[in-house]
Amino acid sequence: MEPRVTLITLGVKDLKRSLSFYRDGLGWPTEGIVGEEFENGAVVFFELRKGLKATGTASFELAHNVRS
Repeated sequence: MEPRVTLITLGVKDLKRSLSFYRDGLGWPTEGIVGEEFENGAVVFFELRKGLKATGTASFELAHNVRS
């Protein structure tokens, strides 16, 4: 079996500030906030396959620890 992660959910207190950090600060592509018309429905999606690129010495890594 090929291990892979297809979705990661982060709960944040300030969605607009987090959007700015990931979109403007890290350059991750997104359509922005969707679902604001629903109570507790606002969410932001990032397409990381396009957004995570090694540029020089800076990069991004995600680790997932498992029991075995």
